Amino acid sequence: MAGCELPVGTCPDMCPAAERAEREKERRLHRFEVAPGGRSDPPRADPERAVKEYKRPAAGKARPPPSQLRPPSVLLATVRYLAGEVAERADASCAEVASFVADRLRAVRLDLALQGAGDAQAAAVLEAALAVLLAVVARLGPDAARGPADPVLLQAQVQESFGSLRRCYGRGAGPHPRQAAFQGLFLLYNLGSMEALHEVLQLPDALRSCPALRRALAVDSAFREGNTARLFRLLRILPYLQSCAVRCHVGRARRGALARLARALSTPKGQTLPLGFVVHLLALDGPEEARDLCQAHGLPLDGQERVVFLRGRYTEEGLPPAGTCKVLVGSKLAGRTLEEVVMAEEEDEGVDRPTSPA
Repeated sequence: MAGCELPVGTCPDMCPAAERAEREKERRLHRFEVAPGGRSDPPRADPERAVKEYKRPAAGKARPPPSQLRPPSVLLATVRYLAGEVAERADASCAEVASFVADRLRAVRLDLALQGAGDAQAAAVLEAALAVLLAVVARLGPDAARGPADPVLLQAQVQESFGSLRRCYGRGAGPHPRQAAFQGLFLLYNLGSMEALHEVLQLPDALRSCPALRRALAVDSAFREGNTARLFRLLRILPYLQSCAVRCHVGRARRGALARLARALSTPKGQTLPLGFVVHLLALDGPEEARDLCQAHGLPLDGQERVVFLRGRYTEEGLPPAGTCKVLVGSKLAGRTLEEVVMAEEEDEGVDRPTSPA
C-alpha cells in the first residue's frame, strides 16, 4: 500500500452518512444498527451503531471518493466497536453475530485496500480484524449451518484475511510486533497443511524462534504425528486467540485419537476404559461430552462411567462432533473481554505453560 498513489479516507464515521440514508430508505438496516427502543417507520440508523456493509466493487466503476472511505484510525475504532459491543451481545445467536461481524470486517478490509495507508497502520487494522473474526467463528456451534452464518463462506473469509495480513507483512515495512503471533495463528488455522507449514518454515529465524510461533509449530508436529497426549497437553495451554484458530481441528483430532484407542484396545469380548481418562486425554468438557463422543462412534458404554472397546464396533459417520470446547477455548478469556484481547499489543502470556513446547 505504501508508495501507491491512493487517497487516504476522510470519513469520520463507522458508516458514511450517505450509506446510512440509503439503507434507511431501502430498509436494509440490521437490527444491531438501530437505536434501542426506536419505533420510527422506516427504522432510523443510529450513527453510533451503524457499520458500513460490504459491497463488491463493480467492474469499471470509479473508486469511491475519500469521503466514503474510513481512514485507518476509524477502521481500527470500528473493529474495536465490533469486538466490544457486537461480538459480546447476549440478545443474539452466535450465528447472527458471526454473520454481521464477518460482513462488516470484510468492508473494513476493502476500505483499507482502496486507500494509501502505511503498512504498519494496515497491519494493525488487519490483525485486529482477523482476531475478531477468529473469535466469532470459534463460538459457532454445530447448528451454525442452519442459521444465518455460512460456515464455508466464513472459512473463506478467514483465509482471505490471513492472505491480506501476510501480504502486508511480506512487503517488509514494519515493525510488526504481533507478526510472530499471527503467523502462528495462520499455521494453527491450517493445521496439518503442508503448504502452510512450508510457508511458515520460510520465515526468518528470528520470527520462528519467537514463543508464539514455536508453540504453533509444536502443535502442528504433534497433530501430524498423531501424538494425542502431547497434542491435547499443548492445546490446553494455548492462549485464547491461538485456541480460537485451532478450534476447527479439535473434532478431527479427537476422532483420530478415539480411532487409535479403538485399534489398540478393541477385543472380541470388549475391554473397558474409564470415561474420566477419555475426558482428561481429549480435554473434553465433562463425562457427558465423553459419552456422546463415544456413542457417536459406535462404542457402547458400561454404565455411566466406562466405555467398552469391542472389536468391529468403532464407526465414523459424517463430520466428527464439534463439541463445546469450554476447556480448550471459552475458559481462556479468564475474565477479559474480547476487545481487550483483540486490541492488546502483544498477546497475554498469563496462561500457565511449560518452558518448552515439547
